Parts: sequence; C-alpha cells; structure tokens
Amino acid sequence: MAIMKKSSKLTQTAMLKQILKRCSSLGKKNGGGYDEDFLPLDVPKGHFPVYVGENRSRYIVPVSFLTHPEFQSLLRRAEEEFGFDHDMGLTIPCDELVFQNLTSMIG
Repeated sequence: MAIMKKSSKLTQTAMLKQILKRCSSLGKKNGGGYDEDFLPLDVPKGHFPVYVGENRSRYIVPVSFLTHPEFQSLLRRAEEEFGFDHDMGLTIPCDELVFQNLTSMIG
C-alpha cells in the first residue's frame, strides 16, 4: 500500500509542476523581466508568484506550499475558474485576507 501512496504522490507532484509550467507562458510572451528559462527575475529560487483577489495582488510563495492540501484546494479552484492555459499568471480565486491567513498558517 505504501507503494501506491508514493506513486500517487509522484503523479500529484508532476501535475503541480505541469500547472506551474503552463502558467509561465506570461513571461514567454512579454519577454521582459524573465531569465532564459522564462522564470521571473524577481522571484527567489524555490518560490513562484501567484495573483490573488479582485485586484490581482501579487504574492511570492514557496514551492513547498504545493504539497499542502489547503493550497492544492486553491489550485483546483483556480483551474475550475480560470484554467491554466492563459496569459494572466497563476490567479487564485480567493479573497486576499483569506489567502494571507491561509499562507500564514501553512508557512
């Protein structure tokens, strides 16, 4: 049974990495502020940007958040509402205050 858990965890990790890769299309099209791998220059290694709330405020979150069920729930909501193949970056459909509270509990 442990093998099944490991396999599903690997699949989940691969899926989350693919989501982040698809959301990086913004840098490919805009050109500025991105390195040769199309990663934002102002985002530290091991982190990624997300946009939250009606004003699309930008937050930089650690990649480790991808393993937390609460954050994964936000990613599923984002996919349902916006999809992941667009030029808006990874947009989280969540009130900013709720997002801040959640990330402070996770981190």
